[in-house]
Amino acid sequence: MLKTYTLLLSLLLLCALSLTAQEKYTVSGSVRDAESGETLIGATVAVPAADIGTITNEYGFYSFTLEGGDSLQITYSYVGFQTQVRKILLDRDITLDVELGSGVQLDEVVVKANSFEEQLNSTEMSVEVITTKEARLIPVLLGESDILKTIQLKPGIPSGSEGTTGLFVRGGGSDQNLIVLDEAVVYNANHLFGFFSTFNTDAVKDLKIYKGGFPAQYGGRLSSVIDVKLKEGNNKKLAGSGGIGLIASRLTLEGPIEKEKSSFIVSGRRTYVDLLTRGINQSNADNEDYDPIPNYYFYDLNTKINFQFGEKDRLFLSGYFGRDVFGFDGDFFDFDFDWGNATGTARWNHVFNPKLFANTTFTYSDYQYNIKNRLTGFNFEVGSDIRDANFKSDFYLALNNAHTFRFGASVTRHQFSVGRLQAGTDDGLINFSAGQEFAALEGGAYFSDDWSVNDRLKINYGLRFSAFNNEGQTYAGLEPRFASRYILNERLSLKASYARMYQYLHLVASSGITLPTDIWYPSTQRVRPQRSDQVAAGFSYLLGTRYFLTVEGYYKDQQNVLEFVDGAQLFANDDLEQEFAIGKGRGYGVELSIEKKEGKLTGWIGYTLAFVERGEFNLLDDSKRFAQQGYFSPVFDRRHDLSVVAMYELSRRFSFTATFVYGSGDLRWLPTGRFSFGDVQGSDFEPVVPDYEERNNYRLPPYHRLDLGAVWRFFPRWGESDLTLSVINAYDRRNTFFIYLEPEFAEISDGGTAVSFPERIAAKQVSLFPILPSITWNFKF
Repeated sequence: MLKTYTLLLSLLLLCALSLTAQEKYTVSGSVRDAESGETLIGATVAVPAADIGTITNEYGFYSFTLEGGDSLQITYSYVGFQTQVRKILLDRDITLDVELGSGVQLDEVVVKANSFEEQLNSTEMSVEVITTKEARLIPVLLGESDILKTIQLKPGIPSGSEGTTGLFVRGGGSDQNLIVLDEAVVYNANHLFGFFSTFNTDAVKDLKIYKGGFPAQYGGRLSSVIDVKLKEGNNKKLAGSGGIGLIASRLTLEGPIEKEKSSFIVSGRRTYVDLLTRGINQSNADNEDYDPIPNYYFYDLNTKINFQFGEKDRLFLSGYFGRDVFGFDGDFFDFDFDWGNATGTARWNHVFNPKLFANTTFTYSDYQYNIKNRLTGFNFEVGSDIRDANFKSDFYLALNNAHTFRFGASVTRHQFSVGRLQAGTDDGLINFSAGQEFAALEGGAYFSDDWSVNDRLKINYGLRFSAFNNEGQTYAGLEPRFASRYILNERLSLKASYARMYQYLHLVASSGITLPTDIWYPSTQRVRPQRSDQVAAGFSYLLGTRYFLTVEGYYKDQQNVLEFVDGAQLFANDDLEQEFAIGKGRGYGVELSIEKKEGKLTGWIGYTLAFVERGEFNLLDDSKRFAQQGYFSPVFDRRHDLSVVAMYELSRRFSFTATFVYGSGDLRWLPTGRFSFGDVQGSDFEPVVPDYEERNNYRLPPYHRLDLGAVWRFFPRWGESDLTLSVINAYDRRNTFFIYLEPEFAEISDGGTAVSFPERIAAKQVSLFPILPSITWNFKF
């Protein structure tokens, strides 16, 4: 009997030990910059002995689960930072926050902790990431570094026309890009009529663009998602940075409110060319023959504060305000034009437990533009604006090492003022207005799973449900998302993705109007939401340890694409829908990229072969005209696009950069002829009526340009500074900014009377930038 009890007790102890050995524990925490306290997005956290790894999410949080009872070594690494190894005994759930320090001399282990291996192993495809360091090095117009302009050097994102920041991603229009700044929507990301973006590089922490394979948490646009994160502010010490350039100066200050608990950052930028033009105008005020110079300037301001309440809660408050102001004051005519964005974000991070993380956000966005004219005794104002209030909550659940779930929901209230017009006389005898007002609700809910099926196969699948209501009309749709990665060997992985997207807002603009005409129009009973289905497939190949090759092919189908009818009237129109034609679109192509991130010479080469078409348009008003038959290419159809970026670090003090871009010329819609009329016998003929046939029937000459740059760094006691020299268009290529048509006349003589008649219509080219050097002084303390 005693032997039986002894045997049973032994078995119970063995079972208990077995259960204890199988019990699993979770390690979670955040990874930060040791110098500033900033969270690091995409830092690698790995347990080599267990052959598992993860990366920090967009809030710097990580989590993984392992069987307990053993001593483990965890490695933390991030590009440009020294790798750190922590040893722990996993006998309970552990919260482990780690700070990584940067070093002057980086060993090979640190350098290899870059995005190449993560890109190879991730299910994400069609994604581009630009660092602020790269953006500062690349030569830029008039010395103003621009992180959004830098992203146009990546494949699949044609750079648009001369000097502009318009993005046309994989056959989509410029309105089909979802641009979010600290999760608040930015409706116009341009300054200076598109020559610069609204994002001050000094204030930006991270920029990521999705061209396809969209994660389920994003919705509302068809072609891309540009997610911009602002810095959180240095919670260790007071610091600052800035620069003085040819047309603008900028200053950023950041520091702790309570050391290692809360921090702030304030960043501002302003141009000052208007100060010079005003002085010139005032000095020539008494000169009757002097034509005043228009005043123009832009400014933007970023602010952010954050507070840490214990180990589980953080609160972030951030805002952005930017404005472009253009004005002209004449004797009988005054003209003022301004446009800009204002956004605000309140965000709360909460860690429920080691596996569950939540981010709850309220955002407000306000975009508006106004044109004011004042003639003697008469005033009129036109404009448009859109205001959004958004509430959303996102959850991140690291269920186990095989499944990471994300789920959440959002609701947005839109307010539109479309094509607003107000006009009247000074005495008030004449007064009239026109335009449309809308209020709409948009909502969405999503779920996704990042599933590691085995060591080779990884799948991300998800589903988004979106809905939109405007004036009693409701639209809803399901948006499935899928992405997969299969590793053939340690150097080669295959990837594929599919995404359906709905877009309930439409940007309407006319290429015949010189000034920006950003009119955002909601889906209505007659104007259905846009929809796209995109599939992509490709492979990633790691060439040694220094080069990374990516090849992707894609096809995108679009429904309910909006175009204007011929001769559309935008303003003073109480029924703008009568000016619309609704049709289909499609885009397909191949993108190739080879990148190098190690050694003194770094950079990338990107090439895109793309085809874009639109067609099968139907009129919403049968009395209007849309002459185009069949499919045609939109103006942004660029067949070939090539970019070469090289950065060479000669020493700690000197760096040199060069970028070369080549692109097939954009398309323009030109008349194929004109009708000419003579008033009376013997009078001159005037070509007055253009004859338009197929849309976008003329392709401009190819666009190409070489930009060079040099950076000379100084290391004074108070911090760092550098002189950055940029030479734009180094070989003085005269690229086309726009073209205009001008008649050329010939004379004939009949009985001694000379008559001029139009012999031909000539297209004339206007180029914007010749070779253009600039210098900027940057500093950091």
